[in-house]
Amino acid sequence: MSKILLFLSISSLLFAVEIPIKKAEKHLFGKEIQLNAKVIQLSNAKQAIMAQVSGHIERYFVKPNQQIKTGQKIALLQSTKLSELTAQYIATKRQNYALLKTYQANKDLYKKGLISAQELSTQEVQKDAMFSKLSTLKSKLQTLEIDTKNLKKASSDYILYAHSDGVVSKLLQPLHAVVDKEEKLISIVKEQAFYIESYLPLKYIQKVKIGDKLVAKSGDESIITKINQILPNIDEKSQRVVLLSQVTQKTNSLFIGAYLDATLYSSQTKEFVAVEKSALSFFNNEWVVFVPKEEEHQDLELKHDEHDEEVPYEAKVVEVLAEDEKYVAIKGLKEDEAYISDKGYFIKSMLLKSSLGGHGH
Repeated sequence: MSKILLFLSISSLLFAVEIPIKKAEKHLFGKEIQLNAKVIQLSNAKQAIMAQVSGHIERYFVKPNQQIKTGQKIALLQSTKLSELTAQYIATKRQNYALLKTYQANKDLYKKGLISAQELSTQEVQKDAMFSKLSTLKSKLQTLEIDTKNLKKASSDYILYAHSDGVVSKLLQPLHAVVDKEEKLISIVKEQAFYIESYLPLKYIQKVKIGDKLVAKSGDESIITKINQILPNIDEKSQRVVLLSQVTQKTNSLFIGAYLDATLYSSQTKEFVAVEKSALSFFNNEWVVFVPKEEEHQDLELKHDEHDEEVPYEAKVVEVLAEDEKYVAIKGLKEDEAYISDKGYFIKSMLLKSSLGGHGH
């Protein structure tokens, strides 16, 4: 390819692609500390669903590893105890209604002088005793989450419901087993109950605070957490301080006991000149940021002539000092200096072609 054709190709590419330009600015960076970490689950993240009455396990509505929601049906028990309670409640409710009507009628008779105060008082004691019995039965049934308002007939069917979101860990009793009251039926792991346990060298302990950000890598996913606890005891195996951070973002990539790489971002910050991470390129075995040649840019939106004969950008070698999720602190650019914030691969390609063409004939 001739030199003329090469420069026409470069200038055409520049003309076709919009090159974003920004200015380097001061940015605060916390100290980055690389840590080993492990996925754990605290003991209070697990709960067992227990039978509230004795009975026979008729059916499970869930299975191990199934995601469940609060209020979802878990299991069906056939309980003779529940049958007795519901039958007593219905009978007592009818008796209470009858006594109440009798008492109201006797109050009218008492006002007319047809019965004595002692007879009315006896009726009132009976009425109050029956109402107390009804209230006790109603309280027991409501403890079992039985809807007494719509209870029309005795029933032995007792349904267990989930009290929180989570995952079924294990069915603790086999189907058709007979269980006692308060016997554990199902183990539930609360949803999003994962914690990242990370291990901090002692020399960094003064640089870490509750609330500092910790990012753990699980496959291709970044799990962003904040430090919840700094445990007072040193981990005996590693002789490091143990940090706990709760996982709150939705994820399916974490497994209890898995080891991860993590980065802790200390809240103790330092200010550096920074560029966006997308501006950093590896060129000629060095980290560089591409910048417009000084004579070529008048403002942040460069216009290119189709007949420009050289690439209007150059590579500045930089030293990486720190980074966060979006910015990288560098040494080699001044504050407010213009730089190419993205698409550096175009510039790199142009510079390589220009270099090759410059040695052609």
